[in-house]
Amino acid sequence: MAYLLLAGAIVLEVMATINLRLSEGFTRLVPSVLVVIGYLGAFGLLSQVLKAGVPVGVAYGIWAAAGVALVAIIGAVFLGDTLTPVQFGGIGLVIAGVLALELGAAH
Repeated sequence: MAYLLLAGAIVLEVMATINLRLSEGFTRLVPSVLVVIGYLGAFGLLSQVLKAGVPVGVAYGIWAAAGVALVAIIGAVFLGDTLTPVQFGGIGLVIAGVLALELGAAH
């Protein structure tokens, strides 16, 4: 259940970050509202994940890495951002680091 909440936190954080870009400096109402809702929801769910006993390093690592990877990919596919081979490698390293945190955690 905790990892389902973590997935929800990731989705909300990604939604908020993409809308931060679309808000154009908080000058557009709907994206600006989605930024606030998304970040509040993401941190609320993340707090429940920690309350459920997932170690903070593991929870935050997964949350941050998934967010970075998804935002970078969504930015490249939908917002015209570019991703170089080095950036793809960096995303892979971030994901590998989170896997190392998760696999190394005492269960």
